[in-house]
Amino acid sequence: MKRFFILILSLWQQRLKLYVVAALAGAIIGVVVLAPSYDYIDSKTRTDSTASSIDYMSGQFKELLKGNAFQNSMMLFYAEIGAMLGLLTIGLYSFLHRRLLRIELLKMELDKDIPLIIRQGEGPLLEFKSSFRWDLEQSCINRQLESVVLKSLAGFLNSHHGGTLLIGVADDGRIVGLENDFKTLKKQNQDGFEQTLMTAIAANLGADLCTHISILFHVIETNTICRLIVLPSDRPVFLNQGNAPKLFLRTGGGTRDLNIQEALEFAPIRWKRTH
Repeated sequence: MKRFFILILSLWQQRLKLYVVAALAGAIIGVVVLAPSYDYIDSKTRTDSTASSIDYMSGQFKELLKGNAFQNSMMLFYAEIGAMLGLLTIGLYSFLHRRLLRIELLKMELDKDIPLIIRQGEGPLLEFKSSFRWDLEQSCINRQLESVVLKSLAGFLNSHHGGTLLIGVADDGRIVGLENDFKTLKKQNQDGFEQTLMTAIAANLGADLCTHISILFHVIETNTICRLIVLPSDRPVFLNQGNAPKLFLRTGGGTRDLNIQEALEFAPIRWKRTH
């Protein structure tokens, strides 16, 4: 639990620095650009000044460098307006950037051919799971298998590029199908399976992450498989194991949890741009 709070504190510090820089930049623009622009327009309406806007602005800038402009009580007002505009700009940019990135990544994943990527085998961006909760060896429900799927999803969410998880496909690429999983559900079809998956994701990883995961179904060799397209998360995703939150990451062809030092080094770099 301690490492969880240390990591969150580190990320909040990173985020705070970004917004402080944006606010300072906005405040400078407010003082250097907004205030002189308003004064110039006001002077043109009250006098017959023939000075061009460039000359007036350069003169005000020189006064600013001398410190004389700060005697104007309105400067603080323009600095505040500029700071608010800076914060608004960085927030809007971050939102639009994330949206466009998600759309592009989702489009790339949807264009891929399922049989082809199965033949390529597991890797950093692709993982297979035979089932969600049906134990093929014991021929019974095994809820521990659900945590294995959630662990893989958390690893993809925390990675830089996301990934694809195929449920109903064995490690060797053999098509197993979801028919046994369907039988464990109240609603024994694709809709029931999707609802169960989303419920598990919301309860264990966070409801906000459901929008980062697209669920599709494909029929291959008369068997139904589930395809989860996972987009990178905007925040660290933790999964409780052994009553402790753990940060999982997809590395190579597997998913592992990071120790405290690895998490502290990885998180500020991974979420620097999104925060």
